[in-house]
Amino acid sequence: MADTTVLREGLRFGEGPRQGPDGRLWYSDFYDHEVRALDLGTGEQEVVCEVPQQPSGLGWLPDGRLLVVSMRDRKVLRQEDGALVEHADLGGIATFHANDMLVDPHGRAYVGNFGFDLHAAIAAGGEAPMLQPDWVAPTTPLALVRPDGSVEVAAQDLRFPNGTGLLPDGRLVIAETLAFGLTAFDVADDGTLSGRRVFASLREHFIAPDGIAVDADGGVWVAPALQPFVFRVEEGGEITRKVETSQNCFAVAIVDDQLVCCTAPSSQPEVVSRARLGKLEVFGL
Repeated sequence: MADTTVLREGLRFGEGPRQGPDGRLWYSDFYDHEVRALDLGTGEQEVVCEVPQQPSGLGWLPDGRLLVVSMRDRKVLRQEDGALVEHADLGGIATFHANDMLVDPHGRAYVGNFGFDLHAAIAAGGEAPMLQPDWVAPTTPLALVRPDGSVEVAAQDLRFPNGTGLLPDGRLVIAETLAFGLTAFDVADDGTLSGRRVFASLREHFIAPDGIAVDADGGVWVAPALQPFVFRVEEGGEITRKVETSQNCFAVAIVDDQLVCCTAPSSQPEVVSRARLGKLEVFGL
């Protein structure tokens, strides 16, 4: 039996959950092409904007303007007076669909991407080959988008850079989904990254980390993509908490004292784009 409570059903595929500046839970639904904001207290929900090329990661500039990843055209969009405009074009860096994003307090956005057509590979051969120790995923860069929309490479040779967070000591931690681990970087005053190191290796636990959320104590809550759980991981790889969800968990957020989980039976578009099987689930911390 799941440890979580189902907060909302009927999603297609929820991703990119964040607590917004207004305190609400903001999230994307890939295949409804919507960004939504949900009041966890009242249950009232608003469709904030529509993103035709699929929304994913969310964040805010210091002045409160929303940034949202537009996946299929590999762009970051910015909300201006209720409309979306292009903030940054990632086409020179992202080698396939853009994905999750972290926007830091300075308005710098770190944006991951698939690196290759993962869904086509799974459709052709299943997930099993990717779970073998000798299978090596293609690598791709992580993009850094400056507040003015200029784009540069933040880090090279990542294997499906995905959920990203800032640790209490200022380091950046990122889920490399197909490296089955979390990677940490030092962040310079100008936002550039260095000092790459393994934060946690998770292959032995069958965790392909997708979305992540960092708590105040430096623990990283990991959505494992292939399992109906969320794991709290500390540096070095120790798992200190395990929360069962009703179906596979692909993204997590901490909103006040609640862990919010985006769950679905699969990430394959042919499954989740046609049916409303996605859920938002919550667990009290």
